[in-house]
Amino acid sequence: MIVGIDLGTTNSAIARWGEGGPELIPNSLGDVLTPSAVSLTEDGAVLVGRAARDRQPVYPDRTATAFKRLIGTQKPIQLGGTAFTAEEVSALVLKSLKADAERHCGEEVTSAVITVPAYFSDRQRKATRRAGELAGLKVERLVNEPTAAALAYGIADREDRDPFLVFDLGGGTFDVSIVEIFDGVIEVRASAGDNRLGGEDFNEVIVGIAKERLRLPLGAAHPKLREQARAAAERTRRALSEAEAATFDIVWQDELLSTTITAEQFETAAAPLLDRLREPVLRAMRDSNLRAETLREIVLVGGATRMPVVRKAVTRMFARFPNASIHPDHAIALGAAVQAGLRERRADLDEIRLTDVCPFSLGIEVMTRDAHGRLHGGRFAPILERNTVLPASRVHRFQTVHAQQRKVQFEIYQGEARLVAANIKLGEVEIPVPPRAAGEVMIDCRFTYDVSGLLEVDVIVPETGETRQLVIADQEVDPGEAEARRAALAELKIHPRDQAASQALIARAERCYEAFIGDRRATAGDLLAHFEGVLETQDGHAIAEAAAMITRKLDAMEGERYL
Repeated sequence: MIVGIDLGTTNSAIARWGEGGPELIPNSLGDVLTPSAVSLTEDGAVLVGRAARDRQPVYPDRTATAFKRLIGTQKPIQLGGTAFTAEEVSALVLKSLKADAERHCGEEVTSAVITVPAYFSDRQRKATRRAGELAGLKVERLVNEPTAAALAYGIADREDRDPFLVFDLGGGTFDVSIVEIFDGVIEVRASAGDNRLGGEDFNEVIVGIAKERLRLPLGAAHPKLREQARAAAERTRRALSEAEAATFDIVWQDELLSTTITAEQFETAAAPLLDRLREPVLRAMRDSNLRAETLREIVLVGGATRMPVVRKAVTRMFARFPNASIHPDHAIALGAAVQAGLRERRADLDEIRLTDVCPFSLGIEVMTRDAHGRLHGGRFAPILERNTVLPASRVHRFQTVHAQQRKVQFEIYQGEARLVAANIKLGEVEIPVPPRAAGEVMIDCRFTYDVSGLLEVDVIVPETGETRQLVIADQEVDPGEAEARRAALAELKIHPRDQAASQALIARAERCYEAFIGDRRATAGDLLAHFEGVLETQDGHAIAEAAAMITRKLDAMEGERYL
């Protein structure tokens, strides 16, 4: 049997495609939601779910939650003195869900479709796949969470729909997808997200309020108090979804400490988080070239969308009320079950097709010349831009940069930054070229990417017929590499390029480069290259003129209205 699994930050769920459609499978307690929590008892027994979550305030050193945020990293998770990786702990949750399904359905679960945030990197996706394998599952496919929600929403009546937006705010991540349904095809047109924004962050806002009012010592010296505060904040946040005020209660040194938090106070304190909801929405709107008024509706998904402060923010953003008709905690698992049914080629799903998009841009490192002809390395040249509909194949032509060059190395990166140091390196491939004058030898580089996350890189020298191919495989990438490289290049003296005004303009242009795609991204890159060339002259007058010109052009680019 193949199942669909929503592996969430706060809760997880498992479902299958049944006779009447997607069905949630209850756990041993009869609940369809299993807390994403793991605890190790003193005698070495492993607890998963509600029992583990309830132990956290008392045994914080033996319990782990919110470990989804660490998946794909090497940061250890300590359980009773034993170190685990996030994928190993995630595998314990998946194994528990698998056992629940086998007990409930009476048959073996061999395969699964597992959901991931749309903005998960290649490293995080590979780690999620390995977690499934550790749990004894063949991972048939990873599906983006808002895509799964769109499947659950679209499968209900299967009518054609104009583009709609899926607003998915879960326990630890935030995703946005713009989806269209036509002739049985559920097409994702664009996705964006923030992997560090979710209900857990809103809990921390409440913890911060309580810490200040009650003077709670929540440092490393008091881990139990810290976990008790987190649990109390979760209860308070949920209560604020039903009332205009809620009480935060906690016991410290045999004394009950309480404070009342109103919905208005919570909204004010959470304003920075609410502001962060806007940028991924804008990015998805830009990439799909749609404006808010062209969207049919806004569909809310994810448990954190129950919060009135979030629904109010969405209503303000789009000047209309969102659609909350599907259960926010169930939609993603149900959508994963639909995808599982598609993988099983169920006859009642024959007319349904799903397309998805590339969540990040994929490209190579190149060298470029500034306005004075000087070469600069470390630049990112996208070959497959983010939100390209998958499967896709694109080829770009490049040329040698040095006379008598005998080989060319292509380094493959994933990300949006103009400098590859800020992106994630996926691999590299080298190919020999005939020695010629600089720029005479052409090399074609083709990227082919499918919905399962497999990337094939084909490099061809047309003149000689020489070819090389690279298939991107699992590998570890140091997440701190970008910061380390920036630190190594730091200078003591202030060059014009390092002055505050210049840095602010460069940062703004780089933000535009990341925010746009296509011609607008290329324009932002050209403006940056021109300004960097002028900065190297150290001519104050020329720098001021260039800055004024670039500012006018960036004003025009950012002035286009999408919301």
